[in-house]
Amino acid sequence: MSTCHDHCIAVDGDGSGDENVIAYTKRILWIALILNAVMFVVEAGAGLAANSVALQADALDFLGDTATYAISLAVLSKPPRWRAGAAMLKGASLGLLGLWVAGAMIFNALRQPLPVAEVMGGVGALALLVNLAVAVVLFRLRGGDANMRSVWLCSRNDAIGNLAVMLAALGVLGTSTVWPDLAVAGVIAALALTASVSILRQAAGELREDGVSR
Repeated sequence: MSTCHDHCIAVDGDGSGDENVIAYTKRILWIALILNAVMFVVEAGAGLAANSVALQADALDFLGDTATYAISLAVLSKPPRWRAGAAMLKGASLGLLGLWVAGAMIFNALRQPLPVAEVMGGVGALALLVNLAVAVVLFRLRGGDANMRSVWLCSRNDAIGNLAVMLAALGVLGTSTVWPDLAVAGVIAALALTASVSILRQAAGELREDGVSR
């Protein structure tokens, strides 16, 4: 069984687990998937309208999380090797997201369009409320295998990113420059890359353990 402390949720090593646990986990993941899909549409539109790289980056993060939850649902009852492989895919996707945001940050640094601070702040606050709700329902999944841990890390990073977007809105409003927006985009990129490395390391370790146990 996956190591799991503080009343967190885990499935058994063969992917079966308790039926009630699996059903509970599926419900949580479906809630998270729907909320993230809706927020991707809202934040992507707002980011483009407001010329905000930070909002656009956060929207892509919502899209990446939607895919993460979908993959997690698909492999929830699969053997450990399947779940670790899914975590590898999600870790790599997070890394690509971080690199894309870094590139967009550099591109906008050259163009320097002034973001609309009011839109940034309002949408950032809405996104924070959604991510806090998701983080609460996902809290018990945080100590499971790499697949479940990747779900928790996505939610945690999103909440941190939303707070940063709101701070960037204040910075843009106070300085009338693009730099606070770009700085937050850099934070989101760094969070994505850090989580990517963490997930890939744990998943690689689980794949090695599964190979040795065969």
